[in-house]
Amino acid sequence: MNKQLKVLFIGTYVPKECGIATFTFDLLNSVSGVHDDIHCEVIALNDPSETYNYPEEVVFQIERNKLEDYHRAADFINQSDADIVCLQHEFGLFWGNAGDYIFTLLSGINKPVITTMHTVIREPEPEYRASTEKLIRYSEKLVVMSQTAVDMLKDVYKVPDEKIEVIFHGLPDYPFNNCSKYKRMLNLKGSPLILTFGLLSQNKGIESMLEALPEVVSQYPDLIYLVLGATHPVVKKHNGEAYRDYLMKRVSELGLENNVVFHDKFVEKEELCTYILASDIYASPYLSREQIVSGALTYAIGMGKAIISTPYWYAQEMLSDSRGILVDFGDTDGFKNSLLYLIENPDECNNMRKKAYDFGRKMTWKNIGKEYNTVFTKALKNYNTYPRIQNRFNFLPNQLPEVKLDYLKLLTDDVGIIQHTNLGVPARHHGYSTDDVGRGLVALTQIIDSQEKAEELWKLITTYMSFLEHAQTDSGHFHNFMNYRREFLDKEGSEDTLGRAIYGLGHVVSCPYMSKNIRTFAHTLISKSKMQMEKLNYPRAKAYTMCGLYEMLRAGVGADDFESTFISRRDTVRSIDALVDKDTFQSIFISHADSLVDLYETNHKEGWNWFEPTVTYSNAKLSESLILAYNYTKNRTYRKVGLATLDFLTDIQWKGDFFDIVGNQGWYSCDGEKPIFDQQPIEAGYMTQAYVSAYETVRERKYLELARYSFEYFLGRNRLRTPMYDSSTGAVCDGLNCDGMNCNQGAESVICYLMALNSINKHSDRAYGTQFKPAIEEVLPKRKSLLSANQVE
Repeated sequence: MNKQLKVLFIGTYVPKECGIATFTFDLLNSVSGVHDDIHCEVIALNDPSETYNYPEEVVFQIERNKLEDYHRAADFINQSDADIVCLQHEFGLFWGNAGDYIFTLLSGINKPVITTMHTVIREPEPEYRASTEKLIRYSEKLVVMSQTAVDMLKDVYKVPDEKIEVIFHGLPDYPFNNCSKYKRMLNLKGSPLILTFGLLSQNKGIESMLEALPEVVSQYPDLIYLVLGATHPVVKKHNGEAYRDYLMKRVSELGLENNVVFHDKFVEKEELCTYILASDIYASPYLSREQIVSGALTYAIGMGKAIISTPYWYAQEMLSDSRGILVDFGDTDGFKNSLLYLIENPDECNNMRKKAYDFGRKMTWKNIGKEYNTVFTKALKNYNTYPRIQNRFNFLPNQLPEVKLDYLKLLTDDVGIIQHTNLGVPARHHGYSTDDVGRGLVALTQIIDSQEKAEELWKLITTYMSFLEHAQTDSGHFHNFMNYRREFLDKEGSEDTLGRAIYGLGHVVSCPYMSKNIRTFAHTLISKSKMQMEKLNYPRAKAYTMCGLYEMLRAGVGADDFESTFISRRDTVRSIDALVDKDTFQSIFISHADSLVDLYETNHKEGWNWFEPTVTYSNAKLSESLILAYNYTKNRTYRKVGLATLDFLTDIQWKGDFFDIVGNQGWYSCDGEKPIFDQQPIEAGYMTQAYVSAYETVRERKYLELARYSFEYFLGRNRLRTPMYDSSTGAVCDGLNCDGMNCNQGAESVICYLMALNSINKHSDRAYGTQFKPAIEEVLPKRKSLLSANQVE
């Protein structure tokens, strides 16, 4: 190969005491030993709260019950320079229904996957069939360790021949020897010494051997039966040592205390091999036929042991041609007679050992590594990355959905918008909020493009305006939360509440199709909030306020525009002093813009182009407010900061074909790790608006492309590839969680969806027309060039 091949293994790994951990370790070393230009690393699976001092090749760890870890592992793989992924699959390794957590990882990566199947089920339950069929789809190649497994994949799961590779379980390469020197090394007695090893569990069938021993021991009193291995950790967790205690009790009942030894220990590989080499006979009395592979049996074959086994699938195949003796499940007499035969016929026993040893030469780890490397090379040659990435979101529509207000109307009564729902049913006990009403006005006024549309939405808009008028306090601030009994629950809302109210009212003032009375009324409420706007401290409150004032200022609205109306309606206006001239609004607008720039200058640094040390909520609204400030003032500093911070949000959230929004489970600090969940749709809505504003300002095509992709987050262009928008009702799910969608569908979600849809609708011909040619690779430059291009002077 012309370049170093980099293989990333996924499985349990040493020092974890587990058969697959040992297998993964041996496989990695056999593959990396084939050529000097092969580099291997590991993603290790851990049980909950389990920690290990892993060797340096372990580069990532998954706590197997944490779905978020599988998402992060997928991200790690995509960002790594690994060429190929080699997955060790056993249903019990992974959490979920039939181990389906692993598909969170497999569905999110763009590398070829070679899967070693440690279990294949002939008659699967529905969930295991579904899991196996998914595994087959996500795997470029399936490696199995027996012809029996091949036949099952073809007959039961209809897997084509070209997708299946047979590579035996590997084993260490030891010379063919007698047992005496190894017995001396371990200070073992026993003539003969019979061995069964592996993690202890009921399916081992040890009791079958115990029942067979009394008659054999009566003839050969020096016989020792050594049961080597700790109890399986899962068995021990749920049942303690019940099985071991049962076996020891049975030993006592059968009078075998001098002939049966339990070595309760997980032995390392070198010590294990010494035990095998010291034994005369290996017994494998498993109780289940559905055993498709056994590392223990493989080692015994490769080290030239005389073997007695039950006829499970793997044993039937490996011990054919007189390489061992098969005894029916639970057949005590069969085990007894087989033991006596091997003890009393040493020449036949030795021939059997030699046949097993010779067969095992093809299974040495050196040869297994070469075979895996051949499979990796074939898979890489046939794998085409591009179609897989492109097809991840092939379910998305090729045009924008129509504006649908059914669900917003469902949530609106004669008071306002009910905040939350239970599975789409309005939850009245949660009441109403000014936050939702303010943003609702933005969504509605954006839709109005004619006098007829204004008349259609007049009832909704006047209801929302009435709510805000009632929510406004004497000081000009706003209450936020109202219960269903129409009682406000706070003295006043947060600064963000004030900003969101001004945001909505500003859109009403600037809407040319609204009646002058309604626009005047909105202006009155804004004017009354002048002093509150001037003393805002929080950046998002300032950004919301700026977005509202921008609408009013760009429409050229000041006190003079409405003076005659106010004079004729003095009886309904509480104070003519509430009227504020245009210069005052400009002053507030520019002051807030300057403060955001100052905040950016204080906190941004290399690799962190943001206003604060943490990216939290409503993020794109901060960037958009400065882009709008540039549009109004033509101050280029506002544009530079607005675009730099918007590009930074893109940089940390765009995954190449979807947006992975900063979750609110801890937010994202400059010195921390970005949380994946709980993702909120409001962020996608605000990003869409900000990208549209950026496109309208600088006319760079990438912003329109990004606006389309961020809007499509609602339609399924997200980490889970699941639509949040329900086209039949117009509802939007409330969040993206590690285990799926938050099925509640509140007011905030649908309002932010509508705002995003309205924004991109203005450019639907370019965003979804025939001239739209997505260039994902060109949408976002690399971080270094992005930061340097947008760095504020």
